[in-house]
Amino acid sequence: MLVNLDTAYEDTTAAELSLALDTPEQPALHLLDLGRLTRLGRPGTRLQLRLLGASHQVVLDGPDGGLIETVACLPGRRPELPATLADPATGYRFTARVRQLSPARLSECAARLRRDLAGDPYALVGVFPGGPDAITALRVGRPGGRDAAGTGRIGWRTWHAYPGSGEVVETETVVAAV
Repeated sequence: MLVNLDTAYEDTTAAELSLALDTPEQPALHLLDLGRLTRLGRPGTRLQLRLLGASHQVVLDGPDGGLIETVACLPGRRPELPATLADPATGYRFTARVRQLSPARLSECAARLRRDLAGDPYALVGVFPGGPDAITALRVGRPGGRDAAGTGRIGWRTWHAYPGSGEVVETETVVAAV
């Protein structure tokens, strides 16, 4: 789903982002509620993709617990976006990378994301009013496989394009289906 966001545009940089797993649900500019999933997780699993004014939030609830992942500019929190974070006890694995792109390559990347994800029922692409390349995109998928306990896994990828700094932040999360 492709949405044009109605908010004051403030370009930021990758260095201002934080990862938080302890932040409550934030006010969303737009959200995609995937409801109760059976294809992507265990029956009864609920998943929401949320576009924030300063990036994204994914809310995952299931029969055995939940998770709220926030990647954003968070007031009062020191900016820190780890390259990797893994918690074997919960089956959570997060990776992030920052790519520095020329203006032309960043435009190509943003155009590809808008084109490829616009009609995907498991994706949400928000275009900020600063221009068509100022986007945040999220896509849910199931990486497949099972962990040692036989639990299914669910995952999502995100892209945050910052035209002012020429950066694209890509994240990937995999977690045991809750």
